[in-house]
Amino acid sequence: MGKDKLRRFAENLTFECFVQPEFEEIFRRDHPLKGHWRRDFFRNDRPIVLELGCGKGEYTVALAERDPRSNYIGVDIKGARMWRGAKTATERRMGNVGFVRTRIEFIGSFFAPGEVDEIWITFPDPQLRTKRAKKRLTAPSFLAAYARLLKPGGAIHLKTDSQHLYRYTQAVIAHFGLPCEAANPDIYGTGFADEVLSVKTAYEQKFLACGLPITYTRFGLGDRTEFPAFDWEGDDTDEKDNEAARSSRT
Repeated sequence: MGKDKLRRFAENLTFECFVQPEFEEIFRRDHPLKGHWRRDFFRNDRPIVLELGCGKGEYTVALAERDPRSNYIGVDIKGARMWRGAKTATERRMGNVGFVRTRIEFIGSFFAPGEVDEIWITFPDPQLRTKRAKKRLTAPSFLAAYARLLKPGGAIHLKTDSQHLYRYTQAVIAHFGLPCEAANPDIYGTGFADEVLSVKTAYEQKFLACGLPITYTRFGLGDRTEFPAFDWEGDDTDEKDNEAARSSRT
């Protein structure tokens, strides 16, 4: 492991906004902050918004700057990347920003039912191969996890360059009859992007430079709490698109 990564890992532990539990603290058990984020971490009663797969935390910080009336938490497993967002939030003394280093599969150990008001998913790995479909962050198993912590009526935002993931998510929404407030296949080309959607991460700038349209979906989970797995026919018909998408992300 490089010295720069080791330095960042060490510095992460000094940031008050950074939560990094040991595996044993959250595997099949609840983290002490579960149900107490507002009281013990943010010390206010404002809404909580998660960014899943936050990477460098660019969107988490940008959203928090634009909306000081809400609390924002970036979640990712890549500690060296998250260091950038945590350091920025610390330097700017942003009291409405937090970061949690963990696998997204474990978020149920961190948040109580109804504790989260919104979820953002920005440029996740689209997991293009059919055998990895269950790892897509809008797959049924993840939606079931979100349903256990998202407040009734809470929104899920997906912003991605992947047309495959965009279509897959639309299929999931239709399959389960979920309420969908927005679905746009090209937010800049259609003029749909507002101030918040116009925030550009490093990944997004790279994709835009390649001429890839950026898509956006905003949907809810309705009253559903169970999301059985299902097969999407598009996983078999989109192979050419998948190959092109793989090339654009290398």
